[in-house]
Amino acid sequence: MVSSPSRAAASSRYGTGREALLRAAVHVVAHKGLRGMTYRAVAEEAGVNNSLVAHHFGSRDALIAAALGWASEQSIAASRLQEAAQQEDTLTEALMALLLAEPELQVFQYEMILEARRRPELAGPVSELYERYVSALAEGLEAFGVGGSVRVVARALFAALDGLVLQFLAGVDREEIAAALEEVHQVIILRRDRPAGSAGL
Repeated sequence: MVSSPSRAAASSRYGTGREALLRAAVHVVAHKGLRGMTYRAVAEEAGVNNSLVAHHFGSRDALIAAALGWASEQSIAASRLQEAAQQEDTLTEALMALLLAEPELQVFQYEMILEARRRPELAGPVSELYERYVSALAEGLEAFGVGGSVRVVARALFAALDGLVLQFLAGVDREEIAAALEEVHQVIILRRDRPAGSAGL
């Protein structure tokens, strides 16, 4: 007997409903790449019937876009990027905690970024991904009192953070990454209250 979408949802190892399927999709892509993400693979990972995936998303592309948006929201919330940028002693700890607790979120996003080079239709969602991160960091920096072109500063700092996250996932020593993150944090502190038009970071 084929389970209905509502009954299948109850058996998901990730919980129930749409978010459970997004978590499963992130796991599949993080381990198999985007090309390995099919309705069947997501359903098997979640422990539900294939029909539930189609019921919630309608198409594979819709599932991909939803998973990308969900992953960035989870990362920003878990890293407390906005709040951490306003504190003098929490940014490094918050980002390291995120990397240790949710590495699949980061791997998934990098997989999507690489795939966007091969699939132009993903360029828009990936660009939105970066803009969400930059916006969150810019809001935190502005609240912290960073002057000048805050969004430009946020983009430069996020580029550094993004690169360090990638190095961590590639196996660079945890302590070295933490030390580098702290240097980035010190740059943020140095930018505080700098008047508009000041040169350099």
